[in-house]
Amino acid sequence: MSVELLFSILDHAGVFLFAVSGGIIAARNRLDPFGAAILGAVTGMGGGTLRDMILGSLPVYWVNAPEYLALALIGGVAGYYGSALVTSGKGTRRQALVWADAAGLSVFCVIGAQAGLAAGAHWSIAALTGVMSAAFGGLLRDIIVNEVPLILRAEIYALAALAGASAYIIAVQMGVMTSVAALGAAALAFTIRGAAILFGWSLPPIGKID
Repeated sequence: MSVELLFSILDHAGVFLFAVSGGIIAARNRLDPFGAAILGAVTGMGGGTLRDMILGSLPVYWVNAPEYLALALIGGVAGYYGSALVTSGKGTRRQALVWADAAGLSVFCVIGAQAGLAAGAHWSIAALTGVMSAAFGGLLRDIIVNEVPLILRAEIYALAALAGASAYIIAVQMGVMTSVAALGAAALAFTIRGAAILFGWSLPPIGKID
């Protein structure tokens, strides 16, 4: 498999997975199917849109590739109806949400870092675009439905994206095959985020201040 094909697959998968998480949260908040499709599109394409704007890659990626919009809309509706079919109750829908979000995060942190390197950005900026690609869509999603964004909670989230993006950058700089670096970095980000979900890993909060 060529590197271009691998990144194309990862990019499309990331859009779909994040869109699914948007559909799930739409179901949790009792939105209608149209609202789920819109929320899926915002979640699936928000991070990549911000990434391209920061890197000056205009028009943004989905303008000339409408299949991304179609994929995001389908993912939003799939998450909306799928979560209702396989889960019951708000708590179980939340589990489906956080795992779909974790999968999307693990893919997009690598896609964002790769885009930064390809644009000739400094490695620190490439790491930043990786985190932004992974987190911004979910941030918009949660703000729209008036929930505290996952990235702002104590549970480890952005650090998982940073670890994945950094691992990819370091591996590429060390001469590791690009496809191996991408898959390994995505797996690392997913493992860290998954462990945080399962074991409640979090950064220590400062505590209540009166």
